Amino acid sequence: MNKSGLVEVVARFMGAGTSKAQAERAVNAVLQGMSAGLRKERSISLSGFGTFEVRARKGRVLRNPRTGAPMKVRPGKRVAFKAGKTLKGLL
Repeated sequence: MNKSGLVEVVARFMGAGTSKAQAERAVNAVLQGMSAGLRKERSISLSGFGTFEVRARKGRVLRNPRTGAPMKVRPGKRVAFKAGKTLKGLL
């Protein structure tokens, strides 16, 4: 599912009087809130769904598969997700 599919699902769940534009604003607000939460708090926990958290990634040396030449990858950050018990049960 992509973002437009999510917007359609949210519009359906919000009821018959909800337009796709309203549902898209709601989805955007949630995504912006999650982004801000990860930047500030470093973790978001949604009970029953799961936890998003920022994790550090070490710098490392990889090899270019075409040429075999070594390439340095700088350290950085990534977002990790761990599914909650309820979500795991649904899958």
